[in-house]
Amino acid sequence: MALRSLLVALAAAAAVADAAAKVVVPRADDGCPNTLKVSYEPPVAAKGWQYRLAAHGFKKPRSIAFDKGGALLLVDSGVGVFRLTIDQDQGETCVVTSQPKKIISSAELNHGLALSDDGKTLYASSSSKVYAWAYDAKAGTVGDSNRTIIANMSSTDKTTRTLLMSQKKPGMLVVSRGTVDDEDSLARDKSSGHAQLRAFDVSRLGDKDAPYAFMDGVLLGWGLRNSVGVAEDPSKGGIWSVENSIDEVTRNGEDIHQDNPGEELNYHGRLNDSSTAKDQGGNYGFPRCYAIWNTTNFPNLGSLKTADQFPGPDDAKTLSDDQCKKDYVAPRLAFQAHTAPLDVKFNQDGSKAFISFHGSWNRKNPTGYRIASVAFNKDTGEPTAAHDSMTAAVDVLTTPDLANCPDGCFRPVGLAWDSKGRLWVSSDSTGEIFILNQNGTTDDGGNSVGSRSLVADKAATWAVILAAVVAGLFLA
Repeated sequence: MALRSLLVALAAAAAVADAAAKVVVPRADDGCPNTLKVSYEPPVAAKGWQYRLAAHGFKKPRSIAFDKGGALLLVDSGVGVFRLTIDQDQGETCVVTSQPKKIISSAELNHGLALSDDGKTLYASSSSKVYAWAYDAKAGTVGDSNRTIIANMSSTDKTTRTLLMSQKKPGMLVVSRGTVDDEDSLARDKSSGHAQLRAFDVSRLGDKDAPYAFMDGVLLGWGLRNSVGVAEDPSKGGIWSVENSIDEVTRNGEDIHQDNPGEELNYHGRLNDSSTAKDQGGNYGFPRCYAIWNTTNFPNLGSLKTADQFPGPDDAKTLSDDQCKKDYVAPRLAFQAHTAPLDVKFNQDGSKAFISFHGSWNRKNPTGYRIASVAFNKDTGEPTAAHDSMTAAVDVLTTPDLANCPDGCFRPVGLAWDSKGRLWVSSDSTGEIFILNQNGTTDDGGNSVGSRSLVADKAATWAVILAAVVAGLFLA
């Protein structure tokens, strides 16, 4: 009977300990004046990382960027542009931000945001135009009026127009434009402007000059379904984009869409190096060729490997696997299908690229909802992982339970580094801004500093419970 009682007690103890491990309670000894907390199961940081909720209350925050004065600017889709200052900074993730100040009110603006090299011009985009405002970082204000600098982008296709201001070639603004849908026939024609990445020398535009048409830009790539994230490698100056591939696809009549085609990391040459012109202007495949992610049970696989391209169902009768490989630009890396990468930012020395995976919206088993890093070789400006690697993206911040996604969980979009090397991220589904820091003390099993997970206390919980159980048995 004593043994049976002990086993029953141990089972109960296990249940208590497991339940306790999932509870997040306020941490009394943190001492940070920022006490903001998420209202859902918090994301989990990788070992060596910590994070904190820095601001909330936005409608749909997307792209973010820091100005020359250290204030954070963000596009709140359908609302406008906000500015936040850091009112208190005790280091690591302990920051207190100001009440957000709306500096631009516009229901048109939905994603893109950039600043000129001198920080005196702010750029933001709607689905059809790119606008510019005079910006005063010290005062935190924009001019009374804006001007259109890029126009003639259809508003009927993917609505985001991601903006990247080159640091290697100041004045060059890169604009990413998506496609209408998964069967966009116009994207097959370079002259349509659909599914393309182009660069514009906005420094040459005078106050009275007409805006550029989208087709006036230098073509960096086409056949890019929706390259929402675009970044410049600070080491070599390479332009990289992360591609959101199509949602539905078949191969030889078989449905393969759960794990194919893969999302992509693509290379587009360097704006400051004419020797890389061969890497610019190529066709990356859409809507004819797509990258494989999962080769398991892939119909008629042949010699194809992860990140190789294969023809889509509409072109399978006229296009072979070999033609997709020979005639179209393959991604440098592929990622899990439907993870929806929306931003990419390199760290200061170019040794890693950080990617926000926004997450799937209708996959049977949700995937994404995380931030991951990809290692780069600073000497070559290329990923260190092999072309067909399936483990190149290493998790930094993840959503532990995807059951409540997409609406009730962390869903990252925009990324930005501050002057202290901390990574900030927007979560559009929850209207929040987070700050992440590496090298800080993480004694809470990866949860937000400012709250304490009882995972780290699981052993202690077991010890207390077992002591009570044993004592109870002896007394019995």
